[in-house]
Amino acid sequence: MNAAPRHTLADLAQRFALELRGDGAKTIDGVGALATAGATQLGFLANPHYRSQLAASKAGAVILRADDAPHWPGTSLVAADPYVAFARVAALFERTPAAAPGIHPSAVVAPGARVAASASVGPLCAIDAGAIIEDGAVLGPHCIIGPDCIVGAQTRCVARVTLVTRVTLGKRVLVHPGAVIGADGFGLAFDRGHWVKVPQLGGVRVGDDCEIGANTTIDRGALEDTLLEEDVRLDNQIQIAHNVRIGAHTAMAGCSAVAGSARIGRYCLIGGGAGILGHLTIADRVTITARCLVTRSIDHAGEYSSGVPFQPAREWRRNAARFKHLDDLTRRVQALEKDPKP
Repeated sequence: MNAAPRHTLADLAQRFALELRGDGAKTIDGVGALATAGATQLGFLANPHYRSQLAASKAGAVILRADDAPHWPGTSLVAADPYVAFARVAALFERTPAAAPGIHPSAVVAPGARVAASASVGPLCAIDAGAIIEDGAVLGPHCIIGPDCIVGAQTRCVARVTLVTRVTLGKRVLVHPGAVIGADGFGLAFDRGHWVKVPQLGGVRVGDDCEIGANTTIDRGALEDTLLEEDVRLDNQIQIAHNVRIGAHTAMAGCSAVAGSARIGRYCLIGGGAGILGHLTIADRVTITARCLVTRSIDHAGEYSSGVPFQPAREWRRNAARFKHLDDLTRRVQALEKDPKP
């Protein structure tokens, strides 16, 4: 294994346009949290809640904001957004083994599929007819690429990723284990006591630089394609239904779900466990907090919430019992407003 990379703080400051305060010759060989980083590691302070950890930290240097710098006696890299700066620095220390080009002997590639010479196809992969694997793409173990699917250049499917049919992944997409993209959407029509399945004739298109979390599912469209624009980030165990469109740079946290034909704008943030009903439209730059259920379209940017915050169980039960009488109470108040007594 290659030795860990080493960088001087002066080099890091220059590369990422950070303000250096202290010893620029100091060498860093890794990153870590404030509470655990060692003398040759770089920590970061993004949340003021953890400022108290600065005094006890043994980090060799810290990335922080200018107003936090007086609380740290050691060498620092000052950034407008320490978390973004930390993410960029930390990428220098990520050591993912390079995938060797070629097709593993146990993989099955159907006649009519096209695999670029620079692509890497891992053990027990299956690539169906009409599929295209472009330059530098990586398919980890047990990936299944169905008919008429395209895996874009430099895209990586980590392991056990399934592209069912008519799925196009753009360039530099990262798909984590267990994701299923392009399965049937939930299209059903009810006729005289039984369900009739609606054929799902569309596909899925995923833009460049997207990330799709483990065990996340994205259904193909009934007629038009389900679409993720560029730089969309999906966490683990998310459900995206058929014909949904998600705008560029939107991020969704784990266990959230979007019903069919909803339209989500650009730069939106969707909290964990949130749900968006079908055929709704969400404007650009909307934040939907965790566990929120969106039941109508949102036309303006901003932060939106629903649900009841947690509270002690005894209080919750008491309030839940009162909720049953809310309609009666409302009617009584309305009656008093119409005919107030002297």
